[in-house]
Amino acid sequence: MSNDAIPMEQSRKRNFCIIAHIDHGKSTLADRLLELTGTVEKRRMKEQLLDTMDLERERGITIKLQPARMQYRAKNGESYELNLIDTPGHVDFTYEVSRSLAAVEGAVLLVDSTQGVQAQTIANLYLALEQNLEIIPVLNKIDLPNSDVERRAAELMQLIGCKREEIICASGKTGAGVDQILERIVSQIPPPSGDLAKPLRAIIFDSKYDDYQGVIAYVRCVDGKVKTQDKLRFLATAADGVALASGYMKPELVQSNALEAGDIGYLVTGLKDITSVRVGDTIALAAHAAETAPLPGYKEVHPMVYAGIFPKEGSEYERLRDAILKLKLNDAALAFEPEHSSALGFGFRCGLLGMLHLEIVQERLLREFNMDIVVTTPSVGYEVTLTDGTQKLIKAPSDFPDPSRLEETREPFVSVDIVVPKEYIGNVMALVQDRRGIYKNTEYLDVTRAILHYDIPLASVIVDFYDKLKGCTAGYASLNYEFQGYRPSDVVKLVIYVAEEPVEALATLLHESEAYRRGKDIVETLKEELPREQFAIKLQAAVGGKIIASERVNPFRKDVLAKMSGGDYSRKSKLLKKQKAGKERMLSQGTGSVEIPPDTFIKVLKRRS
Repeated sequence: MSNDAIPMEQSRKRNFCIIAHIDHGKSTLADRLLELTGTVEKRRMKEQLLDTMDLERERGITIKLQPARMQYRAKNGESYELNLIDTPGHVDFTYEVSRSLAAVEGAVLLVDSTQGVQAQTIANLYLALEQNLEIIPVLNKIDLPNSDVERRAAELMQLIGCKREEIICASGKTGAGVDQILERIVSQIPPPSGDLAKPLRAIIFDSKYDDYQGVIAYVRCVDGKVKTQDKLRFLATAADGVALASGYMKPELVQSNALEAGDIGYLVTGLKDITSVRVGDTIALAAHAAETAPLPGYKEVHPMVYAGIFPKEGSEYERLRDAILKLKLNDAALAFEPEHSSALGFGFRCGLLGMLHLEIVQERLLREFNMDIVVTTPSVGYEVTLTDGTQKLIKAPSDFPDPSRLEETREPFVSVDIVVPKEYIGNVMALVQDRRGIYKNTEYLDVTRAILHYDIPLASVIVDFYDKLKGCTAGYASLNYEFQGYRPSDVVKLVIYVAEEPVEALATLLHESEAYRRGKDIVETLKEELPREQFAIKLQAAVGGKIIASERVNPFRKDVLAKMSGGDYSRKSKLLKKQKAGKERMLSQGTGSVEIPPDTFIKVLKRRS
């Protein structure tokens, strides 16, 4: 057994995570911590070591939380066990952050000294304070020439009420100040408070599936101890399993045969039934399950966006189901239920936290499971009250009731915090007003930057709001939003017709005022992308049977005169009229149906009005 596998006294364990706005240097700082503590040898070191997915490296963002255990000898001569959880920074992955915070006692709050406090800095700080975590403020990237340490330190002091000397100045790239961060972690963050004498209680904060070992649960051991071959009970699902192996992450899995109170590690359950292991569930020893009280789980996650996901080949439905089940193990914010479409066959209606989350799920299904899929137009969930008093949550356009049966429609609203330089406040206000935003108030971080607070319909935020916000503020604004509830609104169903046939995959629910703009945008995109046929293709957008936008794809014109070596105009005209009549007959008899290529669906989804 290696030295770092020998059980450490609980008083010398420290569990912490790094929280920050996106691209403020969390993963780079984590690299330096792993390097300085000797957890990873220099010859094995690479940038963004804890970003284990190729997708994370390509996009330069953290998508998944990632634990790692380090051994650190402090300046007082004592050795400590440090359990780090690296977290994402994008608003779509806030649920990953909240689960990480619930598994630790402290957080390193990282702020880019060139950019200062941003929207997700504030949001993640509030999440940490809700968990009563010890906060260590750090200004990162001090090696950059445009770093403004004193100004950013003043922002941090105002934000969390700390003193200037409590703020550590560091550089994840050069390693400056990283030793101070480690010393502050061991001196300031309290050790875990679990009771080793009590029966086992461990909370699952993440999991993954292995074809040979079954479900591997990532756990925070709160009380007691678990050893290899112990019989386990999952309290929420009442499933039974066996601890086939246990250990910790370094960041690769290292077997240690036991986990104790205060540890963060993994358990190989051997369970092949993926639904038996849920994030937020409590694991107990089977012998003590009856008297073991479950731990409080995580706050229920509310999907923000709904989209249909269908296999390109109908025969691939079962394979898609298995892929989504395995993906959900590793992505607890993903919700799904079976759905049937007359156009696309059997698939799933998926609930996600945002458009980036949808893109990541789509990309992971392709890369990790080799699944070619079609994704329908994303929409938010709407509440409706019918004339008979029944209330429903509508997740798909196909479920939207006939307008004659509707008493009231309600759409979800979010509270939005926008951090922006003062000179761009007017631009931001104009953009938000265009998106039906309701102004609340303005706060000033300092003399140059402000936080604008609005309530905005969720549908106006998830589509292209972030891109437009960056565009109108020269890239300086940052955004965070939080679900507030449902408010009465005029919601309609937009139906797209291609060659006078409704295309279910392109139908969408939206506010009445936005129907024309969105409908016009879709038919224009289809006109550009659809391949031409031998007949004209009508493209129409309709609301409640009324056509609000239309376009036309002109037909190919076959050269029916090519074989004519001569002749007068009347003979040529007769041939052309015959060709035209044939095309009209083809369309009227239904033989002129149009097949929409999958790539066209994707281009329609990606283009924003």
